[in-house]
Amino acid sequence: MNADTPRLRPPRHRVDRRAVWWWTSQSLIITVFLTVVPVVPALIWEPPRAWFLLAAALIGGCGLVITVVMPQWRYRVHRWEATDTAVYTSSGWLWQEWRVAPMSRIQTVDTARGPLQRVFGLSSVTVTTASAAGPIEIAGLDHALATQVADQLTDTTQATPGDAT
Repeated sequence: MNADTPRLRPPRHRVDRRAVWWWTSQSLIITVFLTVVPVVPALIWEPPRAWFLLAAALIGGCGLVITVVMPQWRYRVHRWEATDTAVYTSSGWLWQEWRVAPMSRIQTVDTARGPLQRVFGLSSVTVTTASAAGPIEIAGLDHALATQVADQLTDTTQATPGDAT
């Protein structure tokens, strides 16, 4: 293995702290929606079916636990780093993944901002490589930083020899 070949290692930078609120909001929206789904038939049907309300209580309870635990856990795990030779990421909460993408393998660099991300001033950077594992996503970056990272990666990959295949 060449001395310049990037090795899998923990990335150095955390995502923005506001990502915790973004993930919490996402989870809360999903929990509320999934909790309401069984409540509606319980209210519509006569006589009300108690098992619909039980299902709603179970879904709501589990959803609230996930809403409290998951964002904090993800914040502890999610990290990223972009060097002159590679992009490193660590992500997940139940299933965790470390990835490294050498600059010579990067094909495209994109940024994205969903409506909820815009509310929190966040963006995601997606790095597409010639890998069967799929793209690498750095989610939960400050919008200005995400733009800067995307520009830096684009400049670095253009200056890196190789055909990204």
